[in-house]
Amino acid sequence: MSYKIVVDSCCELPEKWQNDPRFESVPLQLEVGDYHIIDDKSFNQKEFLQKVAESSACPKSACPSPEQYMEAYNTEADHIYVVTLSSKLSGSYNSAELGKKLYIENHGEKKIHVIDSLTASCGESQIAYKLVELEEQGLPFEDICTQIDKFRDEMNTYFILGNIDTMYKNGRMSKVKAVLVSTLNIRLILGDDEGTIVLRGQALGMKKAMAKMVDLIVSEIKNAGEKRIMISHCNALERAMIVKEALEQRVSCKEITLQDTAGVSSMYCADGGVIVTV
Repeated sequence: MSYKIVVDSCCELPEKWQNDPRFESVPLQLEVGDYHIIDDKSFNQKEFLQKVAESSACPKSACPSPEQYMEAYNTEADHIYVVTLSSKLSGSYNSAELGKKLYIENHGEKKIHVIDSLTASCGESQIAYKLVELEEQGLPFEDICTQIDKFRDEMNTYFILGNIDTMYKNGRMSKVKAVLVSTLNIRLILGDDEGTIVLRGQALGMKKAMAKMVDLIVSEIKNAGEKRIMISHCNALERAMIVKEALEQRVSCKEITLQDTAGVSSMYCADGGVIVTV
């Protein structure tokens, strides 16, 4: 095994990689009031979403410790790549970097590249897929590091939240705006700007918002034939399928994948939300 890809649990790894020794997911912890869980294979999305709906408290996440990352780096692989959710949303990236320093102090030099995804969810999955492609080409470690950072910078994320409760509870939206959005059934189309959440548009109702999001993707995608479009959904398979079919009709790309959100992604996206990365 010449390489290993370490991700935090905000990344949705496909089933084919779940037991692959080249991959390891380092879990975050989730908290909703008195309810605490580890975001690993035991995560129960239905139970978690129910706890969020029933609680007046804002759901929170706690990033992995540097020691957890250091342990993940303890491998015979020659190259280690680490993919974390945006440093603007979590301390996971900083923990991964500290874990790298601890590993080197305790075990000596190792080729470890920590990547701040500047996004989350299937955006991290996109980076993992690209790392596999680059490694399978037999490229030098330094070239892969340069190319993956460029790939990250050119990637776009689009998403529609299932609801805006979490954004309101954690202070990202004022009470007045939250009430207006909920009362008028306005759906916000959001994106990322160097790891920060930004508003890309809005529409009345989910169907119109999904159509507008698809329009945005189609208008902004470049070199579509070389791209993989990844769609993650939080308990919203039907909505995700609508987005997938609309994109298939208008874009010729490498492939379009669907996956359910993991724990951290479910917390951010909320019940019924859809995330697309290109």
